[in-house]
Formats: sequence, C-alpha cells, structure tokens
Amino acid sequence: MFKKILIANRGEIACRIIKTARRMGIATVAVYSDADARAPFVVMADEAVHIGPSPAAQSYLLADKIIAACKQTGAEAVHPGYGFLSERTSFAEALAAEGIAFVGPPVNAIAAMGDKIESKKLAMKAGVNVVPGFVGEIDDTEHAVRISAEIGYPVMMKASAGGGGKGMRLAYNEADVREGFEATKREGLNSFGDDRVFIEKFILNPRHIEIQILGDQHGNILYLNERECSIQRRHQKVVEEAPSPFVTPKMRQAMGEQCVALSRAVGYYSAGTVELIVSGADPSGESFYFLEMNTRLQVEHPVTECITGIDLVEQMIRVAAGEKLSMTQDDIKIDGWAIENRVYAEDPYRGFLPSTGHLTRYRPPVEGWTDDGAENGRRGIEGIRVDDGVYDGGEVSMFYDPMIAKLVTWGPTRDDAADLQIAALDRFEIEGLGHNIDFVSAIMQHPRFRSGELTTGFIAEEYPDGFHGAAADASLIKSLSVIAGFIATAEADRARHVDGQLGGTLPPPSRWQVKIGDAVHDIAMDDGAISVDGEDFELSMEYVPGDRLVIAEVNDDELAVKITKTRTGFKLTTRGASHMARVLPGHVAHLASHMIEKIPPDLSKYLICPMPGLITAVHVSVGDKVEAGQPLAIVEAMKMENILRAEKAGVVKSVNAAAGESLAVDAIILEME
Repeated sequence: MFKKILIANRGEIACRIIKTARRMGIATVAVYSDADARAPFVVMADEAVHIGPSPAAQSYLLADKIIAACKQTGAEAVHPGYGFLSERTSFAEALAAEGIAFVGPPVNAIAAMGDKIESKKLAMKAGVNVVPGFVGEIDDTEHAVRISAEIGYPVMMKASAGGGGKGMRLAYNEADVREGFEATKREGLNSFGDDRVFIEKFILNPRHIEIQILGDQHGNILYLNERECSIQRRHQKVVEEAPSPFVTPKMRQAMGEQCVALSRAVGYYSAGTVELIVSGADPSGESFYFLEMNTRLQVEHPVTECITGIDLVEQMIRVAAGEKLSMTQDDIKIDGWAIENRVYAEDPYRGFLPSTGHLTRYRPPVEGWTDDGAENGRRGIEGIRVDDGVYDGGEVSMFYDPMIAKLVTWGPTRDDAADLQIAALDRFEIEGLGHNIDFVSAIMQHPRFRSGELTTGFIAEEYPDGFHGAAADASLIKSLSVIAGFIATAEADRARHVDGQLGGTLPPPSRWQVKIGDAVHDIAMDDGAISVDGEDFELSMEYVPGDRLVIAEVNDDELAVKITKTRTGFKLTTRGASHMARVLPGHVAHLASHMIEKIPPDLSKYLICPMPGLITAVHVSVGDKVEAGQPLAIVEAMKMENILRAEKAGVVKSVNAAAGESLAVDAIILEME
C-alpha cells in the first residue's frame, strides 16, 4: 500500500480524499493556488505545495507542477478527484513516465472513453445501446445544420471532450444550430482544449440514469447499482439519488451488464461511471442508451456509498496499489435510499446567476463528514452527511466551480431521505452570497419529485418563469406570523430595558399585526398564552435577540426558521422560501394603510451585468436598433458563456463596456433610448 499520495484537486473533493487516506494510514499532500492558500483542504493535508496563480490554467491544470510537487514531497501516487486533470491521458502518461501511480483507470481506457465520438463507436462494438446521431467530425456550421436536419429535431450539440454540463446546446430548429454551434465549439476549446463537436438525437422525456462501475487490475468488474440524476439545470446535475425510483431489478441488471461489457472492452479498472439516457416514455425500461463514460470519481458518489456501504475512494486507492476487489457482484446490495443536493453559490431568484464572494456566515446542519470507518459512517450523522471544502469567512472564488457543499441524506425510504433533506436545508445557514438552498428545498417538496416522475426537463417545465420560492400554504404563513410576533416581543422587551434611554420601565408590548404577502394576522401574547386573530395557538420556542436560527414547535411539528432583521420586521426563511414579515405594534397598525407605496425605478432601458464576469463580446454599437430577445453581449463567468438579450425593442444610446473588460455585478453595459 502507498505511504503517501498527492491530491491533484481542491475544495470538497480534496477534503474527502484526505479523510479516507488518513483513515487508511496514508499521508497526504495538497497542492494549491493563490486563491486557495487558506482553504480547509490545505490545512487538513499533511503537506501542502503552492503551484501557481488562481486561474486553473496556471495551476491545477499544469501537469508538470503536479509532478514536481510529487518529487518534492516523495508522493508515490496521485488521486485526481474529478474535473481538472482527472480525465487527461497526457497527465496519466506523464505520471507513469515518472514512476508515479495514477489513482484511476489505465490510459487507454481514459483515451477511449474521454473522446465522446470514439466512445460511441466502442459502445456500439461492445453491444451497448447508443443514441442515434452523427458519429464523426463536423466541418462547420453549415455541415452541422445539414446533419441536424438529417437526424431530425430536436438535437443535442456536444463538445467531444466535454463534461460537467459544459459545451452542450439543445437545438429545436436550424436557427438554434446556427446560434449555438460556434458557442459549443468555443466552450469545448476554453474548458477542455478541444473544439470538436458531435450531434445526436435528443430523447424526449429523458431520464438521466448512471451506473457506478468498479474494477480491479485482475479482471474483476462490478456494477454498484444506479443513480438517478435527471434533475439538472443547463445540463448540470442539481439533485442525485440512489437507487432510481424508475429502475426495476430487471432494468438494473440489463443496464449493469451492458456497462460492465463496455468497461471490459477497454480493460477498465478503478471507479468509473457509465451515463445512460433513458426514455421515460417507455415504461418497459428497455429504451436506454449510452451517453458517455466518466473515467473518474463522480461528484455524486456519496449516494452510492450510502446505500452500498462501499467507500469508493478507498477502493480506488486499493485498486491503484494492485489489490483485488474484496467483494463480488452478489455482495452488492441496496440498503435504504440516499439523496444528494448540490448547494451552489448561485442565486435562483435572479435566474441562477453565479454569486461569488465571501461566506460571511457558514453553518451546515451537522459537522462536516468525517471518515471514521464506522459501518454506517458514510451516512453522516443520523442520516445527514455534509461534504464541503469551505469555511466561515472563506471565499467562493470566480475561478472555480461554484459548489459550496454537498448535502447527502439517507433514510429507509425515498420519502424519509427527502424529508430529512428539507429539515437539514432549513438548518443550513449561508450568508454573504446567493445560494440555491431555497430552490433545492422546493424540489424536495414538489409533488412531481415525490411521485418520482422525473425527466431532465423537470426544472424548465416546473419553473418556466423562474424560481420565486416554494409555495407556502395558509397554515405555514400563520405559523410564521406567530413566530414573527414572538420575535418582535423579545426584541421590544430588550429595547425597553436599555439603561438610560427611558425615564421609567414601560410594560412589554403584547399585540402585533403581522403582514406576510397578502395575509394579515393579529398576534396577541398575554401571560404566556398566544392567540392569532383571537384563537389560541400552540407555540414553543426560544429566542434571544440576535439569534439567526430558531427551532419552533408548532402544534407538535418542528419548524426551523432562519431570521434576518429588516427595517419593518423580519425576513423569515424556511421550507424553500423567504418571507418578508412586516411587523407593526397593534396600536399603530391601522396607520399603515395611509403609507404611500414606493414604486421601483424602471431599469428596462439598461443592460445590466447580472454577475461578476468577463465581457467576451458586445454585439451592438451606439445608434443600432435592437429587437426584444436580440443578443446584445456575452458575459463569461464560472467557465460558462451567458448571452445577455434585450428586454424590449429600442435604439442603443450608449455603450459603457467593451470586450475584455471585467465587470462587477449590476454594472451597466449599455443604455437604450
């Protein structure tokens, strides 16, 4: 077994690998860029080596710096995690040339599966179902248009070396192909150094199912059941679960055996994932097709660990050291259900725009996951596991993926795991930047999610006008109104005791009017009893002014609520939505009807930068006429291109930014008249 390994990655996955290596008695080496100098993974590792500036292209993507760090520290092996160099054949070859073990599959398997065009050809030879499409290189946009017409719309354009949802465009017609083909090529080139694109038929009502593969260097290959990853946004997974509510034992076996056959055809070993697209319109489950193979550890691997009890990182290290797998296919079971939500630094209330910055407050619902080796330790604390790589006061940088943490829950049933997600998300405190906690909580509560009727179009179909918070029924609003009244009483009680401010001690306020949305409730608190609109209400909670999170017992149900004080009351966040509570003392509440409503300014004539990013193109000049929906500029952030379009028709009055400039959020790019 290795004595020391280097982790050629960062963030939560670096922390996760270090924890398992530590349990195995293996020393670890971290490499880090300028942006990560104080990151948790750097502190956790036994040794750390600085490898360059913040941009990944100048640090984490430089194989020679990784190898130099191995030589400097005496690391015998490298675990690449996911992303960065994890699927670069040149990196694995360079390590082999230096006698350094690669904790991953053989070079030929990476090469074969890393090229989406070649992998489809291999899948066909191995007898694996493949999606109809054009398997070959595409010359230019005109060629892409002809191919798309022959396949039949809708089609998906993909960068051959793509992954992680990058370098993909869905086209419903010729105009979509013409607009998206070059952008797909650029994203492929910028993110993966390869601008080749292929086109395939887009499967209607598609479900994204993936099979976890694990093999050793002695010819043993197993499949560790499936994961359902259908809930995606812009082809980026948001929610993953294991097993899938759609897959039957017969389907699981058929999928697993085909994926093992494909892996065997390329001499695969280590952990890997074969991704399948499955037609949800076919209840037989026979319409499943090979999508791609990721020759690395997946972000969502914890859900597989939760239901199988197998530590995938440990197995990867053991396989790389030449050990045989200690289990057979018959040993692979399914115990319970696991769900993972990716907590991202993005604002769902602003079209999911990236939100970089400092975490002024970071409090996960439980302590970060520690690999203690216990039988059910991979399920975290009482079924809640948090895999993270950030810290209170740390920064989510514009240079890397915007993921803050992975929240994983395990339960005996799917509903149990989902309920635990909702409860844990309510207790997850993140301040300082936008995040998607409300959004993923809303998904967990959504009737369609609960039914298991999922497709990759779930988010677009269920939130066509964007996300505005999970719906709240009258009962929840009433409970929040009472909580707001309770908090207001505690705040006022403290205020009346401030020394030297008042001549005498006033009686504590006891009556409030709370307005949340269109609902208005009168709250009264007398001698410990609480009433709402004249009716008794059962509430048990503690609140000290300044608390940001309260746990309330409402009619025997537990409700966790995050609190932010506002000028006129409180913002109360729970159950997937933030509610603005206006709280007025009962004796002045009637005066609110005389207040003049503030009308927000009209910003529709401005094109405003929606996120911190780099302007890569401005398509118009002063005096140009534009139509609603016309592309005006492109902003690149988090390695993704974002096309900014005109909200309405008009004439460009001024242009305030040019290609190549870095802009802050809300900066004005241009003005129309």
